[in-house]
Amino acid sequence: MKKFRGIFLKNDKEIGLMREANRIVSLILDELGENVKPGVPTMLFEEICRARCEEHGVRPAFLGYQGFPFALCCSVNEEIVHGFPSRERILVEGDIVSFDMGVVYEGFYGDSARTFAVGRVSDEAQRLMDITRESLNIGIEQAVPGNNLYDISAAIQSYVEGFGFGIVRRFVGHGIGSHLHEKPEIPNFVPKGMAGIPLKAGMVLAIEPMVTVGTHEVEVLEDKWTAVTRDRKLSAHFEHTVAVTSDGPMILSISD
Repeated sequence: MKKFRGIFLKNDKEIGLMREANRIVSLILDELGENVKPGVPTMLFEEICRARCEEHGVRPAFLGYQGFPFALCCSVNEEIVHGFPSRERILVEGDIVSFDMGVVYEGFYGDSARTFAVGRVSDEAQRLMDITRESLNIGIEQAVPGNNLYDISAAIQSYVEGFGFGIVRRFVGHGIGSHLHEKPEIPNFVPKGMAGIPLKAGMVLAIEPMVTVGTHEVEVLEDKWTAVTRDRKLSAHFEHTVAVTSDGPMILSISD
């Protein structure tokens, strides 16, 4: 595997394996979304993830990663990321729930996230989800050879902040391949005083804006994993794994 400034460049075969890993993740997220409704305990989604991983013959990427105890990150309302599924946490009308899921297929990782509405949600919650999803799409458009990595960051930041929402800074996107987290880090804002790097064909990037209604500041709960907004206002999270190619960005984490 070639490297550019410490970043692994994948060949067509490796990208093909990652496409399959991410296709499986997308299928699982599809099924999770179909089961989102009021009255459901969030542990149901963990059970679905584990069952589908077994059926597809893949390993849950997050289970045991740095001690994380679940296959699924399940984050509700003010929870930004790394939330725990629970038998006690029951979804109610008006909640929003974010699922972040990954698998390992033949040594390569897939990683994707989506936020879903539970029943009918407030206009503010719907707007938050729509803008977060669209900011991801706008960031992906910049993932072309010759652009700077921070062109992705700038596109996301400009779009989100233009609507008055906050961008989480503590958690960022990342390279991905034979490891879950590889270089480079992909912030959803432009860091001051840093030059970024040119994008090259063969880079595979997990781009994942986490957007808040209020402050971008974060607290981590006593479980040492669940990250919440400091002001306890809503947060949404969308993520795709994207290959940088000479023909433009290729979204790997889709079901078709």
